[in-house]
Amino acid sequence: MFSKIFSAAVLGIEGYIVEVETHLEKGVPSIATVGLPEGAVRESKERVWAAVKNSGFHIPGKRMTVNLAPADIKKEGSAFDLPIALGILSASGQINSSIIHETVILGELALDGKVRAIRGTLPIAVAVKNQKFKRIIVPAENAKEAAITGEIKVYPISNLTEAVDVLQDVSQKENFTIDIDEIFSDTIKYNVDFSDVKGQQHVKRALEVAASGGHNVLLMGPPGSGKTMLAKRMVTILPDLTLDEALETTKIHSVAGILAEDRALVVTRPFRSPHHTISDAGLIGGGHIPRPGEVSLAHHGVLFLDELPEFKKNVLEVMRQPMEDGKVSISRAALSLTYPANFMLVAAMNPCPCGYFSDPVHECTCTVPMIQRYRAKISGPLLDRIDIHVEVPAVKYDELSDRRDGESSQSIRERVVRARKIQLERYKGTSIFCNADMTEKHLKKFCAIEGSSNELMKRAIEKLGLSARAYSRVLKVARTIADLEQSDVIEAQHISEAIQYRSLDRDFTTMM
Repeated sequence: MFSKIFSAAVLGIEGYIVEVETHLEKGVPSIATVGLPEGAVRESKERVWAAVKNSGFHIPGKRMTVNLAPADIKKEGSAFDLPIALGILSASGQINSSIIHETVILGELALDGKVRAIRGTLPIAVAVKNQKFKRIIVPAENAKEAAITGEIKVYPISNLTEAVDVLQDVSQKENFTIDIDEIFSDTIKYNVDFSDVKGQQHVKRALEVAASGGHNVLLMGPPGSGKTMLAKRMVTILPDLTLDEALETTKIHSVAGILAEDRALVVTRPFRSPHHTISDAGLIGGGHIPRPGEVSLAHHGVLFLDELPEFKKNVLEVMRQPMEDGKVSISRAALSLTYPANFMLVAAMNPCPCGYFSDPVHECTCTVPMIQRYRAKISGPLLDRIDIHVEVPAVKYDELSDRRDGESSQSIRERVVRARKIQLERYKGTSIFCNADMTEKHLKKFCAIEGSSNELMKRAIEKLGLSARAYSRVLKVARTIADLEQSDVIEAQHISEAIQYRSLDRDFTTMM
């Protein structure tokens, strides 16, 4: 006796179809699972055995072999429980369905037959749609996520008995649907706003420039100056996610298992803030069974690294590749995976170990070698990928006590969106979407300076101690500032403002 059930799994952030083949023959009653099953899949036979019995069905007194094809890809997770159980019931003649070969089935089984939620439903639903299947049976908690594709029928179930009922008489069941436009209109909201921030007008301006050009930014200031508060509001001034961006971001969160039960789609830009004790695998992704890391979970959003010098050096260095390429490649002996990681980095640090270097109120207790060692924890190549460095001074009392609200995130975002539209038009037909991604070829074409602008740049490099690597960074930022003012030409004032955002390129000993 033989049956075939279609299920699916996730590789990276993409889904693929898995055929669950079940063969019954005479022998000692047992279940053997083959097809490179990992631990959770091998253990499924115990859950399946109990769930089938407790749901009122019987386990056939035969030797049962379950094959998960393709057999050359490792299968992990608990989503195969339900299709294995249904495969046994189909092979033993306890269910007879005419739609079983055009249906994909997913779900983890509890011992009493209830069905539990799984990871990676959205990428699987996309794969199901692409493979022209007509319907998908999923745990009730995953129904919203599966229905996002809108082109396949979704049947949410709560237990094994309900799954059998759907297969045997689908006409009696109503498929689940969802309104994507309603999701966007209801959930695009943030709990924080730039109007909450007192003072720090020049820092807000720097973050507006960073958001407009997609530039990475480093905030440097004493404890309590508002660096974290400002960073958390960065996502509120970025352009809203497009549907394609939302789908890709949701795929990653679904695979990682962090998608909220009441949320079918990630429609606000993610903000991730890992602790400085994080490992390189936690930041970049990896593990025995590779999982996306924080840089991928921040895809299309903001990755905030507070106390940047406190991160382990090897952790910071592995971030250089995703910052450059917008993706992470994880290679293992058996497979190689690629996760998207197109994020904006916002980092924060103190100016010195005690935090009060150049503070007019508190006395700094650090020596020059201590400050040099502290700042040397951030390597040149990493610093080279951060376009904007801005100092965040302590807020004065008059500003803190001011009851008036500052400028809202909405009004800032309108200017950011206008500048981004200029850049999209400029780079139409290329793989570049914002000024931060410009190459040397684009710098020559779009960032030519002459006259007073060229003279100002020359004086900055010669007299302010700016490094050679800062040259292209200043040009990129100046191009963004010009876009904010809707200017086709980079003028002297744009260069002047951009130079102010390269504080770490200067020799700090001249400030002592």
